[in-house]
Amino acid sequence: MHSPHDGRRHGRSIHNGYRGVTRGLALDLGSSRTRAWIPGLGVVTDAESGGDPEGGTGHGRPVRRGRIADPESCGRMLSRLADTALGADRGETLIVLSHPVLAGPEHRAEVRELLAALGPTSIIVLDSARAAAAYAGPQDGGPLLVVDIGAELTEVTLLVDGMVRDARQAETGLSDLGPAEPATAVVRTALDMIMEMWRQDRHGAVLGALRKGPLLTGGGALRPDITNRIAVRLGVPVRLADDPATTVVRGAGLILGSALRAAGAAPALPGQVR
Repeated sequence: MHSPHDGRRHGRSIHNGYRGVTRGLALDLGSSRTRAWIPGLGVVTDAESGGDPEGGTGHGRPVRRGRIADPESCGRMLSRLADTALGADRGETLIVLSHPVLAGPEHRAEVRELLAALGPTSIIVLDSARAAAAYAGPQDGGPLLVVDIGAELTEVTLLVDGMVRDARQAETGLSDLGPAEPATAVVRTALDMIMEMWRQDRHGAVLGALRKGPLLTGGGALRPDITNRIAVRLGVPVRLADDPATTVVRGAGLILGSALRAAGAAPALPGQVR
């Protein structure tokens, strides 16, 4: 079971606003790729983690299996992204960063420390499932199952009323598959976690979420051999955002935009969320 962590750790909520912030940056720090989103511009960076934010390739792997493996390399990468997106002066800025749902307290504390070193006015750290739901999930407040299949992690999360009710994680992802290897192992991993969650659910939330159709995100959601098998095995349609690989950073961007508007910053037009 996962206890959600968000801006309320700082003694304030998004709804109460982040006074003094006028600019912001949303980040999805993945094992394979790092993505950045800026209000009014949308996704501005989609580069290999550890590589140059303008698209070059680096040799470092700052994040592995969803956790920070090299803090120094990760800090340099985040600094480059912040310099490009926000400039040298990071006053009056808000950074929103997503992390795996089951990232432990040590990882979350390390992320906060690295972000604080960049000098922003405020920080929001939230889990990737709620970020994905903010962008692509239904807004009825009911149960939602988010299946995130990434390069090195697969996570299944049950959200109820926007909060994490249950979650499962496996250190298995697309990078574990050979060039011509079918996605059977990844599909089986995701299905096993869904079924385990279903068996242990005493309130019917998982069944309600399945009837709506699970939301698939991550690079695995771009592969029909994965999405079709999951849909057939579960016997329900699956939900896909228009670009599943960037669903999380877009959702983090929407949360950033909400915080900026609450703080009195100029609102972004809906068409600017790209």
